[in-house]
Amino acid sequence: MENVLRPLIVVGGSVALTLLIGWSVDRLLRRADDRHSETSLWGLLRRGRVPFQLVLFAALLRGSYDQAKLLVEHRIGIGRTLTLILIGAAAWLVVSIATAVVETSYSRYANAHRDPARIRRVRTQVALIQRVVTAVVGVVAAAAMLLTFPAMRAAGASLLASAGILGIVAGVAAQSTLANLFAGLQIAFGDMVRLGDTVVVDGEWGTVEEITLTFLTVRTWDERRITMPVSYFTSKPFENWSRGTPQMTGIVFLHLDHSAPVEAMRGKLRDILRECPAWDGRDYGLAVTDSTPNTMQVRALVTAKDADDIWTVRVTVREQLIRWLTEQHPYALPRVNTAEAALLPGQSPRTGRPEPDAVAARPNHGRHAHEPPRTGPGRG
Repeated sequence: MENVLRPLIVVGGSVALTLLIGWSVDRLLRRADDRHSETSLWGLLRRGRVPFQLVLFAALLRGSYDQAKLLVEHRIGIGRTLTLILIGAAAWLVVSIATAVVETSYSRYANAHRDPARIRRVRTQVALIQRVVTAVVGVVAAAAMLLTFPAMRAAGASLLASAGILGIVAGVAAQSTLANLFAGLQIAFGDMVRLGDTVVVDGEWGTVEEITLTFLTVRTWDERRITMPVSYFTSKPFENWSRGTPQMTGIVFLHLDHSAPVEAMRGKLRDILRECPAWDGRDYGLAVTDSTPNTMQVRALVTAKDADDIWTVRVTVREQLIRWLTEQHPYALPRVNTAEAALLPGQSPRTGRPEPDAVAARPNHGRHAHEPPRTGPGRG
């Protein structure tokens, strides 16, 4: 009877005590969350109740398992398994607590500041710090798990003895990985690019959607994802439209006939912008910037508060100006002349050369009025 009751008491007591302590802690966190609704820390800490209970159960059972005298022949293996579970659950709990603290700090900062650029910068740093903490805790937990095996301890001592050679080999083999790792930290704290920034990389326009320690994802306007190593942004130039103020100036080019009514187009541009909600009202303009034998280039300049609105303003201006010219001034659109060119006075329409009568009728410039015309090459 004792052989049955003892394991039940040990295992059942561990489970009951774990549930009791877990319920008590969760109730305290819930009460604290209700009292301090201005912060989300206590609510986020409640997410770690599962790893917390797992740590309690593994610790209680690991400490009292010898008293249960259950499966004595497998006592070492079961104890090691419980130790591995305890280490893994503890790492999970530490990551959960760190995530709660980091997210709470970010939410407080976002509520206290209204500058979108600074908020995106802190968000990027917080995300990378969270990933660094998770990676460090994971590595430490894995190393602690390996050290629980005696064979791994000997292997670890051997590896430490040859740490110099292994360090050189690992540095050469993981050169690109380490470069991306340090580039990720440089991006996070160098304020080069942030989550939510509008960038142009390799001719592609998009928004930074994700930043990790090794790669960065850009979501393009057509919902594609471009993934590239973070070292790209530390070694090559790129456009960051969100750097500084988000206000932007856009340009719309039109190629028109030389007879286009430029002054009337200025008035029409003003009317279009007044009816466009995306225009911020800062500035606008229209000017002829270039000319070719067949057309002239007209540039319309507009402004908007950010990259999304400047795109809307540009396409609106381009569409409505072309429609207005087509309906009101069709002669202003580019044309290809297919009629015959106008002839000079006295020019033969058949040969294109001056007619004889026209040559004879031309005045003799530079000759005295009384001098007779030359009739042969020997005169004069």
